[in-house]
Amino acid sequence: MESEHNPITIHLVSSTNSPEFNRLTRALTHSSVIGLDAEWKPIRTHQSTFPTVSLLQIACQLAGAGDSPVESPIESPVFLIDLTLIPLQSIYHLIKDAFVSPHILKLGFRFKQDLVYLSSTFCAHGCETGFDRVEPFLDITSIYNNLQPRQPGRLSKQTKSLATICQEVLGLSLSKELQCSDWSQRPLTEEQMQYAAVDAHCLIHIFEVFKAKVVTEGNPVESVTGLKLSQLDLGLKQILDTQQNSNKMCGIKFGEALEMVQAIPPDFFKTVPISDEEVTALLPDHANRIDDVLFRIVRKYGDKILLTESDRKPKISRKKAKKSSGRVANTRSPIEGGEEWQGPPPWDVTSGGDGCPKFLCDVMIEGLAKHLRCVGIDAAVPYSKKPVSRDLIEQACKEKRVLLTRDAKLLRHDYLLKNQIYRVKTLLKNDQLVEVIETFQLEISEDQLMSRCTKCNGKFIQKPLTTGEAVEAAKGFQGTQYRNAVQKFVDVCKLNE
Repeated sequence: MESEHNPITIHLVSSTNSPEFNRLTRALTHSSVIGLDAEWKPIRTHQSTFPTVSLLQIACQLAGAGDSPVESPIESPVFLIDLTLIPLQSIYHLIKDAFVSPHILKLGFRFKQDLVYLSSTFCAHGCETGFDRVEPFLDITSIYNNLQPRQPGRLSKQTKSLATICQEVLGLSLSKELQCSDWSQRPLTEEQMQYAAVDAHCLIHIFEVFKAKVVTEGNPVESVTGLKLSQLDLGLKQILDTQQNSNKMCGIKFGEALEMVQAIPPDFFKTVPISDEEVTALLPDHANRIDDVLFRIVRKYGDKILLTESDRKPKISRKKAKKSSGRVANTRSPIEGGEEWQGPPPWDVTSGGDGCPKFLCDVMIEGLAKHLRCVGIDAAVPYSKKPVSRDLIEQACKEKRVLLTRDAKLLRHDYLLKNQIYRVKTLLKNDQLVEVIETFQLEISEDQLMSRCTKCNGKFIQKPLTTGEAVEAAKGFQGTQYRNAVQKFVDVCKLNE
């Protein structure tokens, strides 16, 4: 994501006595739009309590005309608030005020569940009633649907993933490899921090695309000189509650806000003379940062998240609980048996195979497929982007591959042979590569490195070249990047040991 946009500035906030916390406080008071996301340790079974949130991500779109004391206005810094280290009571009111501030539009992707878990986590640490609402709010799914061309007939109820939306709207691939990692472990890895930051940061960029569409297709920005002085201290929510034709909105630049005040008849201030400096003092912090386009977006598309009492209690269906308890005896054995590799593999020569290792990596570990290709191993991916379990298994059988997955549910299929599937236990791509090499006892040599295409899995054809052709070909290939890649996999595979 950094390659296409400005680099992401990441601040890890783990203490209130830190520069990062001060930056967070200032950023929230200078932001008109923020993107929200949260991470917690994955749970695999129904529990009587909600999971504890370990990390809260806040991406801030800073407002201003270049004079912001926090960051450059072209940047959208992301704050990773470590809820396992920072005292929750010390940040409770700061977060709650941001959630309900009428001056800040909140963005999220299916954020209600995150809010439920956040509220439960803060309540457990003595923070009053936790959080009960986020307003004004705009869901990225709603933005995506409004970006699509209008078609006659009923709208599709299919909800796309954030990765899919990011790919279609921004043309960027959003890796979800670390989504199910253990977010309660400390310290967080560099990969986890990058993943968490990008998840919140992309919300801002998707919103910017939508905002540009509103500017292109919407009505010209209305004149702001009709805004009354009494309306300057109103936030987005209060303005929403009034008649559309009777309100205008402040522009981004303070000069426009000043013009609005100066546009009021001179006799209005007849009894109390007022200077430009005094006008500045009258304006609230966010008044010069909420632009008219944002105001129109919130008025038309803005929403809110409200939590009820029933939302605060985990929902466990008695029928499902009874059914799942009755299945424990039947399902436990195959899952536990499938955790360890049950050979021999389909390519084993003694079983009639060709001796060439071949794998099929499901969509959750496509990054592992590219790493396997880099060390010369045949690693395919599913035919479709959203394959069903049966399709994966049929492809693995047809092509005589071992299915690599992180999904424990695949291990439950009775029609799956033990030597057709292996559940990868590690999370990071390098660790997964080492795990597969050791589990299947693969022999990797240096001449195999970079011998396959990482995109199509095809093998490069070894073609003899003349001296002249070799010199010419070397100019565009096997340069610094190639040597660095080879050295990386030499180190990962420990080929020098």
